[in-house]
Amino acid sequence: MTNGLEHYLDNDAAAGRVMAHARLLLKLARRFEAVAPAAFRHAARVANYKSGKVVIHADNGAVAAKIRQMSRRLCDELSKGGPECNDIEVKVQPRQIPCQSMSSLQKPLSARACGVLRSTSENLPKGPLRDALETLLERVARQE
Repeated sequence: MTNGLEHYLDNDAAAGRVMAHARLLLKLARRFEAVAPAAFRHAARVANYKSGKVVIHADNGAVAAKIRQMSRRLCDELSKGGPECNDIEVKVQPRQIPCQSMSSLQKPLSARACGVLRSTSENLPKGPLRDALETLLERVARQE
């Protein structure tokens, strides 16, 4: 099935160009993994290639800055045995990890904590701190 699908995509004009570009990106990605320092192999990846410019996505600004410093050497290494590389553009694009951005759990306040906050709020003069404590107590009361 895979050979049939690949054969079909290669023979269609529009899909053939996409497949050729995908193969080129795969080749550049493998080459980048081979020539990049070990610390950057999992923190940066080849994203695109157009007119001699390789676009690399880095997970954070520190990795992006270091790759920019090394861009000339990386260009030379990527050009060996592959398409011509005149420039490297580095963009910070963190990976989306599903479990990384979990929302925090709201923990209910105990009755004792609510009592202490209510007592503190009543003893405070009118102002932003008292208003904030009263808002907190109202929200906690709705959750219980």
